[in-house]
Amino acid sequence: MGMSEVFVMDTNAGIGARLRQIRQAWRKSLKVVAELAGISEGYLSRLETGQRALDRRSLILDLANALEVAPSEITGSTIATLGEFAEDQSLGPVRLALLAVSMGEPQGRVLPVEVLSARATAVLDAQRDCRYADVGVELPILIRDLHTSLAARRDVDQLLRLATLVHVQGTQAWLMDIGANTDLGWQAAALAKAAAEELDESVTRGVSAFGTAFGLLGAGAFDLARATLSAAGVGTRTPEELQLNGMLVLARSLTAAAEKNHAERVTAIEHAAELAERTGEGEALWFGFGPSNVGVWRMSVALEAGEYAVAAQVARTVNPEALASPTRRAAYWREYGRALARLPRQQDAAVMALREAELISPVRIHRHPFMRSVLSELLTKTKHRAVRRELRGMAYRAGLPV
Repeated sequence: MGMSEVFVMDTNAGIGARLRQIRQAWRKSLKVVAELAGISEGYLSRLETGQRALDRRSLILDLANALEVAPSEITGSTIATLGEFAEDQSLGPVRLALLAVSMGEPQGRVLPVEVLSARATAVLDAQRDCRYADVGVELPILIRDLHTSLAARRDVDQLLRLATLVHVQGTQAWLMDIGANTDLGWQAAALAKAAAEELDESVTRGVSAFGTAFGLLGAGAFDLARATLSAAGVGTRTPEELQLNGMLVLARSLTAAAEKNHAERVTAIEHAAELAERTGEGEALWFGFGPSNVGVWRMSVALEAGEYAVAAQVARTVNPEALASPTRRAAYWREYGRALARLPRQQDAAVMALREAELISPVRIHRHPFMRSVLSELLTKTKHRAVRRELRGMAYRAGLPV
């Protein structure tokens, strides 16, 4: 069977269905793929049928290696129905803006750095607040104007700082949240990296490293993500540096969990907690680092390690109202729902937690491949009529067959 046939897949399918489609396209048996991935044949079958959520980076990489495809071929783009959200209409203009910049022809306007900074702040605030349609409207024009102004070589240092921040916390984050192709997010991370390298300043390099590491994690390049984070070299002299350092340490913990390195992930998360005690709840560089956010990351790290009961236990120690931004609150409820979904007799509570996340940020439930997989699993388990009705509504809105 030719390679082209592997890519002709149902874009509305869940991650398990795509896994099955790829396996069948390559004419590989359940037994062979399961052995290569280090799991049982029965477990692989349950993953493919949606009875178990495929929601860990390490397992996705193991399966991708077994199938000899990129991890992104399994996770795929999660934009099932283009136009479902207002922000979908901006994906084309953002893609064209990134392409124009990569060709050295941004075709924007040369503007004062103060004007660009104010516009960037508005975009980053909107991203933090889950106002994705507003981000999508402003982002392509900002990208073009920012890079056109950079090409004019005035206020270069300030514009390089701004470009790095916009592309990591704006462009890349927005693309990830709306479920765009991972290659687009990587383009944004690459632009941030180029700006940070030209400026050669520790904080800007640290922001870029965070974005680059997440792009590498999504691609399954865990070793490169670890190396990128280790080389960031951000100090701890200022509150901004402390908070950025904390975020990089959190990313190291998640990377270690994906690499199945228990000692490193525990050491990193405890270091982050120590830094959070020093900073308190912060909002430097739109990261929202602080004790509450460390709690959410503890949940994510435990989930990546497959420790669902631990993640649920951590969730009970975190006050979601203490999380400063809608983005973080949505992440809390999303991760809590993921944890509860795998615990005995907690499926109803899992559905309600995921519904809380959906109310805050629908796109972060409908478009995240992990969450679509969790919804598929819950559909096979949830029996309570009223809760099942709520679940079916979420699954339908996520474009899953119900």
